[in-house]
Amino acid sequence: MASGAVSESNSGRGFTDALIDWFAGWGAVVVNAVIAVGGLSDFSLRTFRWMLTRLPRKETLLPNLFDVGVLSLPVVALTGTFIGMVLAVQSYFTFSRFGFETQLGAVINISLVRELGPVLAATMLAGRVGGRLAAQLGTMRVTEQIDALTSMGTNPIHYLVVPRFLACLFAIPALTVMADFMGVVGGYFYCIFVLGIDKHHYLYNAQQFVGTWDFFSGVFKSFFFGGIIAMISCYRGFTCRPGAEGVGQAATAAFVQSFVMILASDLFLNIMLDNVYSSLWPEGSSFFGS
Repeated sequence: MASGAVSESNSGRGFTDALIDWFAGWGAVVVNAVIAVGGLSDFSLRTFRWMLTRLPRKETLLPNLFDVGVLSLPVVALTGTFIGMVLAVQSYFTFSRFGFETQLGAVINISLVRELGPVLAATMLAGRVGGRLAAQLGTMRVTEQIDALTSMGTNPIHYLVVPRFLACLFAIPALTVMADFMGVVGGYFYCIFVLGIDKHHYLYNAQQFVGTWDFFSGVFKSFFFGGIIAMISCYRGFTCRPGAEGVGQAATAAFVQSFVMILASDLFLNIMLDNVYSSLWPEGSSFFGS
């Protein structure tokens, strides 16, 4: 009897300990998330304050614009071209069953300029630039270069973060336009020269169903995507853990978190833009296109 009571008591304590560990684990996750959000918010506010107080010198801004914008053009252009072709292949398989092949121009172009162009350009930027920014600043943190800037009286956020933030903010709209253009060209080439779709009807439908508002909404969203990538990547670099492993973790976290936030912000921006469009032009037509 005593042995059975002891066994039941141990079993009860084991279940209680497991439940406590479970709550403690989730509590740690919540606490770490709150700390990360608070740290990122404080980091963002300090960046905006310095950006509004004093703009960076062109000697620090232009190299970052070249690195973020010019060096990213080949990969963005190549990605946009193949995305346009992939859209043509997948859409043709479905539309040909209903005899709507000539509508491919509208479907491909509106998908590119509203969604795929800005999102894919931001994704390429997060992979190529975001991880690199986090690794650069993380290495500077590990090697105490950021501390050295502070000791010399230079604010590291103004000197290191603001130029990178502005470079991402203003370069990604141009990259989005490039992705849109190359995607449209790639879809047109595949539809006309490979699938043999009538060129006149393809271009006519593309012109009728794709308006200026569609293009504007894609470029407008890209500004937010660029700001998200720059802020998260720089914050991860500044809060990098010591050692080579810490730098690698910072670069990986910068890309993953930037990508998730790009998709989340894309959802809310789409809802906002659709509501604005419906409020301004309830009939579905406007100066910005049909």
